[in-house]
Amino acid sequence: MKKNIVLIGGSHGIGFAMAKELQKEHNVFVASRTKDDIADLNITHIAFDALTDTLDTAVLPEEIHGFAYCPGSINLKPLKMMSIDTFYEEMELNFFSLVKVVKTIISRMAENSSMVFFSTVAVGTGMPFHTSVAAAKAAVEGFARSLAAEYAPKIRVNVVAPSLVNTPLAKRLLNNDKKVEMMSERHPLKRVGEASDIAAIALFLLSDNSTWMTGQVVGVDGGMSSLNIN
Repeated sequence: MKKNIVLIGGSHGIGFAMAKELQKEHNVFVASRTKDDIADLNITHIAFDALTDTLDTAVLPEEIHGFAYCPGSINLKPLKMMSIDTFYEEMELNFFSLVKVVKTIISRMAENSSMVFFSTVAVGTGMPFHTSVAAAKAAVEGFARSLAAEYAPKIRVNVVAPSLVNTPLAKRLLNNDKKVEMMSERHPLKRVGEASDIAAIALFLLSDNSTWMTGQVVGVDGGMSSLNIN
């Protein structure tokens, strides 16, 4: 059966990798600020800015079988260099905008449907300079678990928690070979992640292969969260 899958933010990085695979077998709706790479895909694009817009349900299917919220941020600075506004901005994009969209579409989620959100390895593993993003993504994890409990067994809700992934969002951290080498060495598997690594797990969680999983935070982080080999 072709499913109706809604992705918030699918024109770059992990969201694009998901859209590219999903459109082969399903009806995919991507709500994002730009079309960019997805212009050539078999998807329905909805112009949408998660920070300012309300998602127009008139262009969405009446029944949604899968949903993923992909927008995120990487704002790594010492606490003393961040204003309180930085924390508000991180929460607005990563958490409050997610909640707003979920409340908009939750009544359309089908029986046995799946939702996937994204966190970061830095929530479970304390890392310097991650205070704002770790705080925002921790809110996502708590929200996901409570939502999973509230809507079981109708809707499954899971979270993917990556480490550093080679996407446009991370280009400042990976913009030369030396940086890539340094970041790769920090991971037990000795490389940074690729969008396809994270998309593969998200697609699994959206699929019928994960029908006995809900309320989980799945680490896809090159071993960083659980292994210390240095």
